[in-house]
Amino acid sequence: MCFGYGTTNAQVTKILFLGNSYTGVNNLPQLIKDVALSFGDTIFSDQNIPGGYYYAAHTTNATSLSKIQAQDWDFVVLQEQSQIPSLTPAIVGSDYSVPHSITLNNLIKANNSCTETVFYMTWGRKNGDASFCAQHPPVCTYAGMQQELRNTYMLMADTNKATVAPVGVAWQTLRDSFPLIELYNPDESHPSLHGSYLAACVFYSTLYQKSCIGSTYMPIGIGTGDAVMIQTIATNTVLDSLDLWRIGANLPIANFNYSGGGTINFTNTSTNGVTYFWDFGDGNTSTQQNPNNTYAASNSYTVQLIAYSLDSCFSDTITQNINVNITGIDDLASQEEVKIYPNPANDFIQIETSLNLISIVIMDATGKIIRNLSGKTKIDISKLSRGVYFIKIIGEENIITQKFIKQ
Repeated sequence: MCFGYGTTNAQVTKILFLGNSYTGVNNLPQLIKDVALSFGDTIFSDQNIPGGYYYAAHTTNATSLSKIQAQDWDFVVLQEQSQIPSLTPAIVGSDYSVPHSITLNNLIKANNSCTETVFYMTWGRKNGDASFCAQHPPVCTYAGMQQELRNTYMLMADTNKATVAPVGVAWQTLRDSFPLIELYNPDESHPSLHGSYLAACVFYSTLYQKSCIGSTYMPIGIGTGDAVMIQTIATNTVLDSLDLWRIGANLPIANFNYSGGGTINFTNTSTNGVTYFWDFGDGNTSTQQNPNNTYAASNSYTVQLIAYSLDSCFSDTITQNINVNITGIDDLASQEEVKIYPNPANDFIQIETSLNLISIVIMDATGKIIRNLSGKTKIDISKLSRGVYFIKIIGEENIITQKFIKQ
């Protein structure tokens, strides 16, 4: 399968960052570029990240609006002011983060419907947020503030059918597992270089859906041991829970099953597909979801299905080789019941059917007609050689074919 996602090697990935100093400190966009480049992936980026900015300000900021419209971005990363998403659900749901995230996402999609919005989940302050503690007690501690941030970023991603870069979750895991690695600046809010490197690794795995373990890029000041720990936690946080973070949630995955003889019935089992294109390998095509195709000759055919997402932004392709054996047997479906017994048989077979019989045809496994009978329901097969045969029961309206075995 192959995703049309725009993040393959040798292709430039275009990313716009809209946020504030949490993105700007230690130049996070450049760190992400450096990690990506160490794996041969190239990023072009731009940003508008004024200190203290929040979503509402970006929705009317001339620079943010012009940058959104400047490119057909692959990704636009949205980072909210560090405290606001941790406030009460009523505040973030009606006045701040959520409604303004919708406005920004709509602006992004209006510029290019195929751009993926990525919400940058940040982290709780080192010892909680004293300034809002009385107003909203969960933020009095780091753990409580982190949980509130997580809840709001997940809500925004679900509301906008967008992706989350779970930096805050990786931050909590690293902080709990390796407390000697300092993730904070002395202000206990902004990231240290270790914290920004962790964010860069999370973003690489989020945007490319690949491991960042083994990146040769390590900022000066971060030792190999710390870098490996950071890369590992970032990778595991993202790749172990792709569905949770809605990473690739909008991407189609093509798949299908098939059954039948000369006429093959295709069952589309794709996910996230909206429209489809079938190539049956014999010159025939279809855009139906669950088509059928009648082949003219026995052969091996390469069938291709392309599943397209909404707006045809992304596609996935699957091919399967199918073997078609034309036996001259009709594949007309019928609700009429037909019983052949005994089966396997030695001397006679008996047919019970509710069809208004016209004739019965016996064929060998290659489709060659052996006998043509006129409506008999007890048939002498004693002179047939041992093997597999087909019996075609022809009624006034329906034709049914079944297999029997001569012992």
